[in-house]
Amino acid sequence: MGLAILIVAAVLFLFVAVVLAKTIRIVPQARAAIVERFGKYKNTLSPGLNIVVPFIDKVRYVIDMREQVVSFPPQPVITEDNLVVSIDTVIYFQVTDSVAATYEIANYIQAVEQLTMTTLRNIVGGMDLEETLTSRDEINTRLRGVLDEATGKWGIRVNRVELKGIDPPPSIKDSMEKQMRADRDKRALILTAEGERQSAILTAEGQKQSAILTAEGDRESQILRAQADRESQILRAQGEGQAIQTVFQAIHDGRPDQSLLAYQYLQMMPKIAEGDANKVWIVPSEIGKALEGLGSTMNDLKGIPQEVEGPLKRVDMGPSEPKVPETAGSSGSSNAAVQAAIEEAARAANPGKARAEAAGSTKPAPDADPSTDPAQGGSE
Repeated sequence: MGLAILIVAAVLFLFVAVVLAKTIRIVPQARAAIVERFGKYKNTLSPGLNIVVPFIDKVRYVIDMREQVVSFPPQPVITEDNLVVSIDTVIYFQVTDSVAATYEIANYIQAVEQLTMTTLRNIVGGMDLEETLTSRDEINTRLRGVLDEATGKWGIRVNRVELKGIDPPPSIKDSMEKQMRADRDKRALILTAEGERQSAILTAEGQKQSAILTAEGDRESQILRAQADRESQILRAQGEGQAIQTVFQAIHDGRPDQSLLAYQYLQMMPKIAEGDANKVWIVPSEIGKALEGLGSTMNDLKGIPQEVEGPLKRVDMGPSEPKVPETAGSSGSSNAAVQAAIEEAARAANPGKARAEAAGSTKPAPDADPSTDPAQGGSE
């Protein structure tokens, strides 16, 4: 009797547990549960704790309402220029209507995949290979527009479509690499040629500027050199003219006589003897008589007298010796030595007058006029 009661209690407890399990439904966040009653849609359970009628209501599907990412395997697509390329895509979509996604389409993921393949073939079939490789954004936009329009009645919103990769055949890859390499080589040659041209142009311009500057420098140098030569010649000519004028004036002011000419001849004799043709020179024993004969031969020279009283104007030659400071004890002797040197120079300059004075030195002479004394440098 007790065992039967225990079994009945256990069966009753199990039945209550099953009823509670069928009555209470917990739906996770971002999920939607579709409830059917006797195989017909009844309602949609929201996230959280929900109570249904056991054994009558049944949770048919639990739909994920979050955004989902589905990657489809590469699909062969033929381009407009009859080349087969493999394209794999990624779809980002989200279920917006759980009832439509449950009852309007049997398998919305498979439907999206097939729709993507057909739409992609349609879009790429109107493009050539180069346009396909460079028009990813255009393909993505057009594909998303077609998918979003087609999946709207299924309760699905396509948020984004991306092409993961576009792989042409290996032969096409090789050809593209060769073409790209040739194009880069051509660009490199073009850039090199342009660089060489620019370098040649700049070099030519630099040489031209250098030649122009060199020519201008040479011209200015020649002009300055010519000006310097002209000024030098002018100054040289002026100096020679002044020297000739000074010598000529000094000769006329000094009133040279025949004795001075003889003395100048004696000074020029060593220079005359320097010639290679002058081998033998005979100097007379009586040099005085020879000089007198030389002077007599020049008596007929117009404008040169035999004797003159003295130079008309003495040229100031400047001090011949440096000035020495005089002392108290030697001032008299120094003045006497200077006076004697002046008289000796006057006699050497006018030998004729010196002989005349020597001949008449025995006669008493009146007081000489200081203005006519050669030693005092007077002039007539």
